[in-house]
Amino acid sequence: MPLQLQKPIAFIDLETTGTNLGTDRIVEIAIVKIAKDGSRQVKRKLINPEMPIPAGATDIHGITDDMVKDAPTFRQVANELKQFLDNCDLGGYNSNRFDIPLLVEEFLRTGLEFDMNSRRLLDVQRIFHMMEQRTLGAAYKFYCNKTLDGAHSAEVDAIATWEVLEAQLERYPQLGDNIDSIIKFIGDDQIVDFARRFIMSNGVEVFNFGKHKGKTVVEVLKSEPQYYDWMMKGDFPLHTKQKLTEILNRTLLKKN
Repeated sequence: MPLQLQKPIAFIDLETTGTNLGTDRIVEIAIVKIAKDGSRQVKRKLINPEMPIPAGATDIHGITDDMVKDAPTFRQVANELKQFLDNCDLGGYNSNRFDIPLLVEEFLRTGLEFDMNSRRLLDVQRIFHMMEQRTLGAAYKFYCNKTLDGAHSAEVDAIATWEVLEAQLERYPQLGDNIDSIIKFIGDDQIVDFARRFIMSNGVEVFNFGKHKGKTVVEVLKSEPQYYDWMMKGDFPLHTKQKLTEILNRTLLKKN
């Protein structure tokens, strides 16, 4: 069943220095953009992370310090990537928990505005885990009957993710044929911050970690205002700090 698109969708895959949203960096990005007519554009770039690539990360994706020493930094390509992703929904494999959050962090570090409010996020892994419980390589074998040669190459993984989604639409007609129907079927994450330090509960933001877990953010900011300063100085992702500041500012506005 061909996917009916109201606007383009961009499947993103990153290779990185590690998995910490607050401190790790992108070393390779591949974007497979599917237009409304089904045509495909691919953009792939090696990125200089401006930090050493740990040996454990190189063992996974094969990218070394020497391979990226002359590559552009994220700041140097940020505007080009932003324009390529303009007016696109975003997809990937485990992308809602890693690739998209880390990409947003990189944009925040550059100070370049990357609006997420109008974008729908389609994580193909959620369909697979709901239906079959497997990894991307197994998903590719299961749905496409192909071996995923070159796994952990960003471009290979991003293209494979798109092919897996196409096969899922054929296998599961109950998904429908558009982004809205798929997200309705698999459930839409109510994301406050990508690191999930806050979650929504009964329509309000609550802490999802630490001594205040389960308490509303507004309640804590009122009773313990120094907690805001502690988080802003701490090793939290920029997106988490941005959302905390938005909640604080909203609280102050209501006061006045």
